[in-house]
Amino acid sequence: MGLDNPIHIAFLLILLLLVFGAKRLPEMGRSLGSGMRGFKDSLSGEQTQMPLVAQTESTATPVAHLATVAVPVREPAAPVA
Repeated sequence: MGLDNPIHIAFLLILLLLVFGAKRLPEMGRSLGSGMRGFKDSLSGEQTQMPLVAQTESTATPVAHLATVAVPVREPAAPVA
């Protein structure tokens, strides 16, 4: 009752392919790998220099973050009768 049977692993891979699609799976694998690498590096205390391209992408402000900034909303003016 586990993942020791290769048929179970194949079934899970087919299920993942159906749910997420072929285009999304490599992207998810890359992000999972980089997350695990970052976690391992933080545990070991080593910090490596990221390439310049990766640094600029990680330091850029995401658009979703800009949309969540609180903006004061004015009350609509009362109609003049």
